[in-house]
Order: sequence, then C-alpha cells, then structure tokens
Amino acid sequence: MVNTRELILGILLEVMEEGNYSHLVIRSVLDKYQYLEKQERAFITRVAEGTIQTAIELDYVINQYSKIKVKKMKPVIRNLLRMSVYQIKYMDAVPDSAVCNEAVKLAKKKGFSSLSGFVNGVLRNISRNPQTQLPDMEHFPVEYYSIKYSMPEWIVEQWLSDYGIPVLKETLEAFSKEAPITVRTNLEKITPDALEERFHAERVKAEKIQVAECPSLDYAFAISGFDYLNALPSFTEGLFYVQDISSMMVAEYAAPKEGDYIIDVCAAPGGKSTHLAEKLHGSGMVEARDLTEYKVGLIEENRKRHACTNMKAVLMDATVFDEASSGKADIVIADLPCSGLGVLRKKTDIKYKMTPEKAASLADLQKNMLDTVCGYVKEHGTLIYSTCTINRKENEENAAWFLNRHKEFKLEEMKQIFPKQDLGDGFFIAKFIKSGEQ
Repeated sequence: MVNTRELILGILLEVMEEGNYSHLVIRSVLDKYQYLEKQERAFITRVAEGTIQTAIELDYVINQYSKIKVKKMKPVIRNLLRMSVYQIKYMDAVPDSAVCNEAVKLAKKKGFSSLSGFVNGVLRNISRNPQTQLPDMEHFPVEYYSIKYSMPEWIVEQWLSDYGIPVLKETLEAFSKEAPITVRTNLEKITPDALEERFHAERVKAEKIQVAECPSLDYAFAISGFDYLNALPSFTEGLFYVQDISSMMVAEYAAPKEGDYIIDVCAAPGGKSTHLAEKLHGSGMVEARDLTEYKVGLIEENRKRHACTNMKAVLMDATVFDEASSGKADIVIADLPCSGLGVLRKKTDIKYKMTPEKAASLADLQKNMLDTVCGYVKEHGTLIYSTCTINRKENEENAAWFLNRHKEFKLEEMKQIFPKQDLGDGFFIAKFIKSGEQ
C-alpha cells in the first residue's frame, strides 16, 4: 500500500533540498502512481504544492516553537514538519491528531526514531496555537508581506519600490490563490462552442473567459473537474492547448497576416508557435526554434498533435546570428529566458531559486538575444519581446535599452501584465515595428 505522505515528503526533499523543479517532480510522481484514487492524487498535489508555496511562513511558525531552528534541522525532519504544519494550518478536513501521529510514524520509518518525540512535541504545540503573530505591518512592511505571503524579502522589496503597496498586495494575493487551468481552442479544428460541448460530454467543467484588455481572445476557457489531462480525448485530438491567458496575448499582439513568415526564437514547448500557425490558417510558415534536441522534440510533439502543417521545429541558438534568416521574417517572437517571477502560482519554487544577481544576469542575456534576433525582422516587420516576469530591469529597462540601440525600430505598444486572482500570470509584452529609419 502506497503511503501518500511518504510520497509528499519525497517530493519536498527533491524540490526544497535538491533544487529540482516542483512542477516536474510532482508530475513525475503523479504519472508513476496513476492508479491512485483521484482523492489521493489531489491530496498529494495539494500538500506538496501548498507546502512549497507557503514554506517561508511555515518556517517562521516552526521557529516559534522549536529550539532548533529550521535551517539547522535534518532535511527529512525539516520537510516533515513543513508538510505537517501546512496540513494543520490550511487543511481543516485533516484532524490535527492524525497529522501528528502520521508525522511521528514517518519519522520512525525514515530512521529518525530518536527525533520522533521532538517532531510530536513541536506539532502538538503548534496545533494548540495555530495562529501566526506576524511582524508589525506599518513598521516592518517587507518582513510582514514576506512572511504572510511566503515571498522572499528581496522580491517584496523590489516590487514595493517599483509598484507601491496596492499593486504589491494585489500581486501577492493573486499568487496565494490556486492557478486556474486555462486553454485555448484550436480554431483550425473546432469552434469554441463545439469544444464547450465536448468538454461537457467528457464531464469537464469549462467556463468561457472574457479578457477586457484583449476582447479578441474569445476562444479561451478555464477548465476543471478532470483527473488526468492525457485521459481527455479532446486533448489527445489536439482540440485545445493548455496555455496561460497572458501568454495567449502574444499571438494577438503579433497580429499575423496570412502568408507571413514567423520566427519564434525560444519556442519550446510550442504554445505560441502553434497559436500563430493556427492564425495563419494553413498559409505562411512558423519556424519554431530552440536550443536543445529535447526542447525541439517538445515543439514537434505539439506541432503534430495540433496538425500544424505550416510550422517546423528547428534546433538553433538564439544568441548566435543566423545569416540565412537576415531580414527574412515578417514577425519575430522573442519570448526570452527570464526570472519567471510572473508564474509563481504554477512554478512556486522559482521564488526560492531566483536571486537579484541571477535576474540581472538574465537581463544581460536578453539584451544579447534581442541584439541578435532583431536582425531577422524585415522592413516594416514586427518584433515581439515578451517575458513571464515582473521585473523592470528585464522588461521596461530592456525595452528602453533596445530602442536606444536600434533606432530603426519604433515601439508600438508595451504592457506589464500583473497576475489576477481569478486568471492570468504576470507577463510583459513589447511590440516593436521596424520602420527602416535610422
């Protein structure tokens, strides 16, 4: 019999101690244990994701009741306490006594019988006093918001400085909510109304999405109520693509015309490329490039599933200029590697891995790539620069740097998208037109 709490502990050790990506680790475990009941799979996902999401707050709570600080604990004990405190604080359906008892059993099973009394004592004390006393918000706003929303202090400090308290609070609140699963209709295969009927037939709850900032995005749905995506015939038939609303806006901003030649320079796994190919209605060509054979394989897999005949997956480095592509593209999509601070609901562990130094290094890499790939845009063509982050240095400052360096381009539109509580990641889009004037 599978011990779901043991699986969760294994996930946390891989993510929090070994630095592996949470969404990949959790998906791997769920794939391996597909035979588990839907309720058990949901429990694994909820506790694993929730513990990672709220780790800063959980550590703060544990430190109030433990003489040994979290950072000094054995990795197994540290993560066992975290996942247990998460259940005590956030899962009323699980009795506190059961949480404590299961934690003690798991500590013993993992070879820490000598620490089982310590685990039991800390958890029993916390269960009797579950309310967290936070730092004073007025005098210590950075510490307050960092602990309340489990966001590293440097990110809170940066957003507070760049956007102010209202945007900071709204953004942090949005990231504390579960991310909805949003999909876009493959309009080359099915209409939104027909897809909605298919969802209903497959017992998937589907709700059409209206986006005020992008009225043309009328083919998107938020879906829920299913167990396993690959088990849905509508998915395997390529009738829809799982993609965030903010990411869908890239193709809308690009506004391709039939017959256009489009180069997507960092395309994996292919969401934006298939979207653009569908908008070309079988005409033109979308050249979807990426750096590794693995990523190109992901693009090709999605191209086939969506039956995009006007699209090809190509192995190419976006930092190295390709002479054959000079002035060739009507549209270049540069959705570049970034700090990822806009997708923290889906990839919660990014906030623990990212640092100001890494973000600055990525900003420099983006400049290098923009400098290189802008040469592929033909006269009067379009360059879309986008990131899935909320960081002025990578976004607005890079756009300003690019315009100052490349006078032949003019800025047509620029938007920093902040995450909304009900849908949409944090995202940045800048649309440049090559005017030809120096």
